[in-house]
Amino acid sequence: MPFLVLYLTKNGFSEAQAGVAVGVYGLGHVAASTSGGHLADRIGRRNTIVTSMFGSCVAMLSLSQAHRYPAILALTFLVGMFAEMYRPASMALIADLVPPERRIAAFGMYRWAVNLGFAAGPATAGFLANRSFEWVFFGDAMTSLVYGIIAFFLLPHGMRATPHEEERGELFRSVMRDRRFLRFLLASILVAAIDFQSLSTFPLHVAAQGLPTSTYGLLLSINGVMIVLFELALTSWTQHRRTEPVIALGFLLAGVGFGLTGLAHNVPALAATVVIWTLGEMVSSPVTGSFVARLAPTHLRGRYNGLWILMWSIGMVTGPALGTLMFQRNPTLLWVICGAAGVIAAGLVWWPFDRGTASEYGEPS
Repeated sequence: MPFLVLYLTKNGFSEAQAGVAVGVYGLGHVAASTSGGHLADRIGRRNTIVTSMFGSCVAMLSLSQAHRYPAILALTFLVGMFAEMYRPASMALIADLVPPERRIAAFGMYRWAVNLGFAAGPATAGFLANRSFEWVFFGDAMTSLVYGIIAFFLLPHGMRATPHEEERGELFRSVMRDRRFLRFLLASILVAAIDFQSLSTFPLHVAAQGLPTSTYGLLLSINGVMIVLFELALTSWTQHRRTEPVIALGFLLAGVGFGLTGLAHNVPALAATVVIWTLGEMVSSPVTGSFVARLAPTHLRGRYNGLWILMWSIGMVTGPALGTLMFQRNPTLLWVICGAAGVIAAGLVWWPFDRGTASEYGEPS
């Protein structure tokens, strides 16, 4: 909901009220992570995606007609929840359909398509918002509706489990036994908190250098252009490498890229930092989807993805809040912490790396 703040402030609400609404939208993401993963395993991948899209359509249309602040907050939460509920199911469905040796390429293609849509979405929304914000809500609702219809008629059902097929508390026990996955989850929170500085403190840093808002937009566009042009080619290299070192490299580049932001005071230097943390995203992201699919038991695959996405939701909620608070007090310390967090995240994923189990998980030797 990039235009939520503009919509609320234009309709008479304060900036503080708009900020609370953005936070509530983030809480909807948190709810979507767990509920989406649970539903993906219980009612199936396709049914969860359809529920997510149709629910998002109804919630978005309702939000466009809401005028009282409590109703706006409640509907914003529902929009955040339904709009993101499809993610664990979609990733589990890819893992269901694609053999292990081709999953990294499949997740890379999935990310490429998502980012291609993201590149066009804000520009389209901005065009519609210049005429009426209601057109933004309506356009978002209609795209969700079309997605839901396509999913209902064309997507396969995917796997699903029934309650009698697993023991009570099996998810908790399975996760707690898997130290690799636990370290990966913790690392994901750190990287998510770093990554969302791009939407919070990074624009503040750009403005602090005396650069116009348009410069921030151009810098951020480097991320989308690089992903669309180069990620699929880079994925052809990463899919033949061992998983943990590749993920660790991506997490490290993310930390280094944002860590160097404090030393960047002109457009070329700032662009270089964006290139570095974008490379980190391109290296690690397709591989992480395959990594989670490989570690998850088949009947828990949706919930494993839900837990992973939950870590990113937590990072989305906490990262910008803590980052902006720290930026106000000591910007240099913020960027140093971002760099350190990237190093720690890389270490959590790769150290200690159990080389003896590589063949067990189908990794290249």
